[in-house]
Amino acid sequence: MEIGQIIKKRREKLGMSQEELAQKVGYKSRSSINKIEVDGRGLPQSKIAAIAKALDTTPAYLMGWDNNIAPIINGTKHKKSGVTINVLGRVAAGTPIEAVEDIIDTEEITQEMASTGEFFGLRIDGDSMEPKMSKGDIVIVRQQDDAESGDTVIVSINGTDATCKRLRKYRDGIELISTNPSYEPMFFSNKDIVNKPVKIIGKVVELRCKF
Repeated sequence: MEIGQIIKKRREKLGMSQEELAQKVGYKSRSSINKIEVDGRGLPQSKIAAIAKALDTTPAYLMGWDNNIAPIINGTKHKKSGVTINVLGRVAAGTPIEAVEDIIDTEEITQEMASTGEFFGLRIDGDSMEPKMSKGDIVIVRQQDDAESGDTVIVSINGTDATCKRLRKYRDGIELISTNPSYEPMFFSNKDIVNKPVKIIGKVVELRCKF
């Protein structure tokens, strides 16, 4: 489902009109929302974040990275009741997250999110996930060694540092997809997954853009 369709579905579920959403995110008329719902390609990250807040969800949900409709928490409340997690500059293959020393910053997540697993932040490097993720953005990652088809994951390939890709599962293997069309999808057979190996380190549950 495209971002415009997801926005429309979420808006309608909340019983919100296009006019109301337009006012909440600073558009002058409903036609701007209608255009986004018909074709949301090229929508700036700042507007995606504003629409997500207006629709009481996350940018990751609107962009189809996460099936959970998680509400955005007010900034003050977030800090008061949040849990601090480390932001890593890279994730080396085979190294337990708790042993990684390349800690470049910290972020806060809600108590509710923290109760669902172990989390870390990762700084995006490179342009393979443009335009949805840019170099310097931070992704919040739940540690897990498997994920659903369609999820955005942090994955290690052939013993290299981990990278961020969209996951597609097939009976005979998996495909790792960049959102930047300049990068070809990478297919790995079930044999490749074991032999290279290809290992999922975690699932991206939230994107925090750096402007």
